[in-house]
Amino acid sequence: MGLPFLDSFSAAAGRGVWHADELGLADAQVVATGHAALDAELPGGGWPVGAMTELLQAAPEAHVWRLLLPALAQAVQARGGPVVLVGPPFEPCGPSLAAQGLPVEALMWVRSEAPAARLWACEQALRCADVAAVVAWLPQARVAELRRLQLAAAQHELLLFVCRPDSVALSASPARLRLRTDRCEADASQIALHILKRRGPPLASPVMLPARNERMAALLAAARVRRKLRLQQQGTVVEVGETATSAKVVRIDAWKGGPGALDRLAVAT
Repeated sequence: MGLPFLDSFSAAAGRGVWHADELGLADAQVVATGHAALDAELPGGGWPVGAMTELLQAAPEAHVWRLLLPALAQAVQARGGPVVLVGPPFEPCGPSLAAQGLPVEALMWVRSEAPAARLWACEQALRCADVAAVVAWLPQARVAELRRLQLAAAQHELLLFVCRPDSVALSASPARLRLRTDRCEADASQIALHILKRRGPPLASPVMLPARNERMAALLAAARVRRKLRLQQQGTVVEVGETATSAKVVRIDAWKGGPGALDRLAVAT
């Protein structure tokens, strides 16, 4: 004869157990991604705070801003500090990001080619109370190094995004959430997001998102038209290339914001 209290205990325990065929609940705070279709597939409905999210891409910067901008703008508003960019492959376009809600004074760019220096800068940024989020390009990071960053993010409850090449998709990772971004073969205007790791069942088909914000696409098109007309009126031809900029070395924990924040590079040597 079964005991009633054991039956009750079993039922209560079952309610607190996560089953692998169900989308898990977030065990920490999340920030909405700004993309409803993606939120619906993530535990808790957003990017995990205090955990690493790994983005795998064929190209170093493919779709990063389109994917992360809404959440980064939310993090800046909530915490008031900067978004630290560690080793981005190209200089961020301040006006473009500002037009989509992320002001240029909220960005701090840490430039270094040395893998060890990037890891050090990323860990220091995660330990800084004023930082809102960290986005790091770490193509050569090892599992043990990523685990250390994961622990730092958890201790200080920050958003951490690590961008790596898609060639590491089959390797182990301590990331709480892992995604691979691809251009949709059938429709170049769409991004295909493959969720490789989450607290839940495997995702049978990718999440599809527009490759470009509609408002931003209209702004860029209008800017190109204005520039073309201006050059035609001036009768000049401009060569597109790199421009010389001055750089000032600043410490991450010395960041105070201001209108020229992006122009002050934090160089990790």
